[in-house]
Amino acid sequence: LLLLCYTEEEAVIVSGLKNTDVFVGESATFTCELSHPGMKNVQWWLDGSPLHNNLVTEISQQDGIIHTLTLNDVACHDSGTVTFRAGSLISSAKLLVKGISLLE
Repeated sequence: LLLLCYTEEEAVIVSGLKNTDVFVGESATFTCELSHPGMKNVQWWLDGSPLHNNLVTEISQQDGIIHTLTLNDVACHDSGTVTFRAGSLISSAKLLVKGISLLE
């Protein structure tokens, strides 16, 4: 009898996070695609601090495979490293929030 079942260790990141540059007040979106659903311990971080779903930080997933983080109304202090973790899988990217120069 052959049972086919996925374990966390067999999952891979199909498409990782990409570095993102945005201006102050804009939204920044990060997406990570996994090879299959059912991953436990999925967590988003910004500079080592865990992120939670709220009005400013939108965390969603589609079919348990595509995981999305949207940071709304970003400020300069939001610049840093965004990290997605799912079990032992990790993907990171840089977020750069650029100020708007008043000098023309």
